[in-house]
Amino acid sequence: MVNLDRRQLLISAGLIAPLVMAGHAFSAPATGSRMLVIFLRGAYDATNIIVPTGSDFYYAARPHIGLMRPDPTNPNAALPLDADWSLHPALKDTILPLWEARQIAFVPFAGTDDMSRSHFETQDTMEMGQPFAGQRNFNSGFMARLTAELGKASPIAFTDRLPLCFQGGPPIPNISVDNALGKLPFSPREVDLITGMYKGQSAESVLLDHSVAEGFAVRSTVFESIQDEMVKANRGAISAKGFEVAARRIGALMRDHYNLAFVDVGGWDTHINQGGAQGYLATRIGELGRALTGFIDAIGSTAWKNTTVVVVSEFGRTFRENGNRGTDHGYGSTHWVLGGGINGGRMVGPQVKITPETLNQQRDMPVLTDYRALIGGLLSRQFGLSGDQLARVFPQMKPADLGLL
Repeated sequence: MVNLDRRQLLISAGLIAPLVMAGHAFSAPATGSRMLVIFLRGAYDATNIIVPTGSDFYYAARPHIGLMRPDPTNPNAALPLDADWSLHPALKDTILPLWEARQIAFVPFAGTDDMSRSHFETQDTMEMGQPFAGQRNFNSGFMARLTAELGKASPIAFTDRLPLCFQGGPPIPNISVDNALGKLPFSPREVDLITGMYKGQSAESVLLDHSVAEGFAVRSTVFESIQDEMVKANRGAISAKGFEVAARRIGALMRDHYNLAFVDVGGWDTHINQGGAQGYLATRIGELGRALTGFIDAIGSTAWKNTTVVVVSEFGRTFRENGNRGTDHGYGSTHWVLGGGINGGRMVGPQVKITPETLNQQRDMPVLTDYRALIGGLLSRQFGLSGDQLARVFPQMKPADLGLL
């Protein structure tokens, strides 16, 4: 028999704190529109993924890591998207079919007004969704404000800790689907003991025993869903590790329960030996492509029609390769927008011819589309948010209608 004293119970109860008073978010399946934001932490090198193969300057700037111009006879050559842009060959079987089906669009020259080139500072800037200049509230994230504006949203963060973007608003559950394996952290007896400990207690007129019980129910339901997805994955259809598997779990959970979610994926800081058609970055981007197609498969064709996925990163990389055959911290990037109902198969947003003169500070891509304007435009179309509501989600930023929805 397990013996737990009150102190142990309080410590254990702390493990479910992100879910207490947020259990209602799992009470009914999410219906209608869904949005998933994927944050590539570490600043992925967009220039070697959505490649400006129409630019001679690209090849002069990247003599060792640049991708070859499109050539149907060469499996290592870039895959043409239009006359100016091409796709990394590692995405041939995953993202290229979405492009051909017009279910993905790329937004080059995208980013934020934060030019610090600091991973942590710029990640915080993006998650807050507030203007970089002036006074900012470091306890208020844009997805928390969005949740408040949507009212009946069913939000979740698929992260170890509640990310900044979901802080400062209504209680939001968070759980790392990548690590929630093995066995449930609490036995039925421990659940009863912890729930009983809060019996009759309240906070802000909310009965805590009811909220704690709902929090346990969330963990139990998520755990069971994850285990089911793992069993299916072991049939050999997909890898049993990393984001490839996590994305399938996220798809299943968003299909049935959540309509607003956030997940982050690390490992994109490629200062050394980045590689070109093959190598470290090629492997990472291949995993991301398979993860996204796994998500689409798991969420199902019906839900996919009303789902939008936005892939962002804190900034881009230097346009020129460095002496270690990698790239350093830059500025402008390329963001992705996927969905079963988007007007894709296009490069969207303002663009300029890439030359040494048009680079930001003669070193990296400029930002011509602010990520807040991009997401704000999507929110206006997908969730019907008014101008006043969008101004509260993204202060001092006018939404951009890029014709994606």
